[in-house]
Amino acid sequence: MKISESMLPEFDQEMANTRKTLERVPDDKLGWKPHAKSFTMGALSQHLATMVGWTKEVMTLDSFDYAPPGAPPYQPPPVNSAKELVDIFDKGVAAARDEIVKASDEHMLKPWSLLAGGKTIMTMPRVTVLRTFVMNHCIHHRAQLGVYLRLNDLPVPSVYGPSADEGN
Repeated sequence: MKISESMLPEFDQEMANTRKTLERVPDDKLGWKPHAKSFTMGALSQHLATMVGWTKEVMTLDSFDYAPPGAPPYQPPPVNSAKELVDIFDKGVAAARDEIVKASDEHMLKPWSLLAGGKTIMTMPRVTVLRTFVMNHCIHHRAQLGVYLRLNDLPVPSVYGPSADEGN
């Protein structure tokens, strides 16, 4: 079995669960944040919605510098509504899935580097970057978003089993 074939069921499940969580974000709470040091719900949701789109860079480039010397830093696309979050996420998931499907094992095992200001932060095989920097990172922020939803008395979706709001 190819690496991509073993990864796709997990990818599909995690992205479906992430979409369910993003769908719960209401427009009137985009500016809410639980603490002065925290993301707003909109910024956290935007980060979550756009990170799956990083898969294209991981699969098509050897490295990515999110703050390249002498150039403007990476800026995620602006998001003005909860619907836009889901639309951006859906496009990113479709593009990411296409990249994963067509990847050979050899390509998945090639190193990829993340840089900031020309300095290497990490270098790992692409498959590891996809599992950690994209999927696990997504799971982490999805859980944070679940807490934001709960703190606003908004329904938290079932993810790995029932939630207090969805008993099935």
